[in-house]
Parts: sequence; structure tokens; C-alpha cells
Amino acid sequence: MSKFQFKQFSIQQDRCAMKIGTDGVLLGAWTPIENNPFSILDIGTGTGIIALMLAQRSHAEQIDALEIDEEAYEQSVDNFESSPWGDRLFCFHAGLDEFVEEPEDEYDLIVSNPPFYSEDYKTECKQRDTARFQDVMPFEDLIEAAALLLSESGIFAVIIPFKEEEKFLALAKECELFPLKITRVKGTPTTEIKRSLLAFSRQENPDLILNELIIETARHQYTTEYIELTKDFYLKM
Repeated sequence: MSKFQFKQFSIQQDRCAMKIGTDGVLLGAWTPIENNPFSILDIGTGTGIIALMLAQRSHAEQIDALEIDEEAYEQSVDNFESSPWGDRLFCFHAGLDEFVEEPEDEYDLIVSNPPFYSEDYKTECKQRDTARFQDVMPFEDLIEAAALLLSESGIFAVIIPFKEEEKFLALAKECELFPLKITRVKGTPTTEIKRSLLAFSRQENPDLILNELIIETARHQYTTEYIELTKDFYLKM
């Protein structure tokens, strides 16, 4: 399906290696915006889905996105321009390393759905590998960039495999980024935890929010929590 229709915008994804999946939608809907961000950065934007969801959810004036893959970059630009928030969205065609060399701005919110297959296998498709493999953007680089670019009261939010959670939290702590909210995601009540949604701030948070989200109870029987989270976006929720 090359076009994906949401309630307030649509996404073309025929040129992107990584299609729209639950992870991006979860992060876009879950990311805390209580700090009323003025500026947002989406690292590795792909189709632009997370940046677009945050444009819908927030009043941020400046929403920047970063994409290294040329095809995905061009597609996200098209998706931004055809959305209701084109004047607030901007995509840079660059890698994270280039972008942090001369940081122009600080951001009140930084989000990323990073590539995370750190295993040693590769597919035949280089574009898909770039989107999926951690060696293109290691967690260390992502966390260091967030620590560099985040404003004093900013929030940094990611979605990663649950098995990487402990390592990610330890790396973040080294950069003095502390968890504010952790939501562990399961597909169904009986399956194991698959993903971790993590939000960090520069302040240590004694009132860390830790919870669990179950997506469905049976095939296409979504939980109340999941519907509540995504109903502003999915047409059929």
C-alpha cells in the first residue's frame, strides 16, 4: 500500500524502505508534549510520520526532520508539503554526524525511531538495511546528539526493542539524560514485551512513570488504551 491515510493527513511511502508500522505511530502518539515544545527534531524521519503526528498534536512552530536516505528524504518533503502543516515542517538531507557538527538550534523535543537490528546479518537491499541496522546510527551517537541538542527543559523520546532498554538507559545516564516515562509494549496479554517507549529529560525524576501498553486482546481487537492513544490518527479507531 503506497498511500496511507490518517485522519488529518496522508503519507506516501512507495520510495521509503521502512513502511509505516506500529512503532512510528506509537512513538508519535505517545511522546510527552507537556513541556509545550516550540521546536522539535525528528532524527531519521523516514516517511515523516512522527514529525507529522507531532505537528498535529502540538503547537510547535519549528519541526525539523533529519533523513540520510535520498529517496526517503524526498518522500518526507513531499509528505510535509502536502500536509496541513507544511509551513512548520522542514527536512534536512543529512546524517546525524553532519547535523551535529554545526548545531544551529536547541530543541525542546527530540524524537527518534532508530534503526535497531544490531544482529550481523544484512539483506540484499542496501536502502532497507540503512533504515533497519544500528551501525548506521548507533545508540551512542543518537544519545550524544540528543544531549548536545536538547534544550534545558527539553524531552528526548525513542522507541527501541525491550531487550535493548537496560543498555539504552545506561548510555543515557552517562550523558546525564534521565528517564521521565517508560512504557513497555506487548502485542497481546500473553506475548512477551517487545518494545520500550522511553522519554528522558535533563533532570533526575523521582516520579518516574513506568507502565505497560498492550495493543490487542485478539486479532484486530484493540485494547481501550491503544485506541485511546491512536484514535486521533487512525481512521478506523
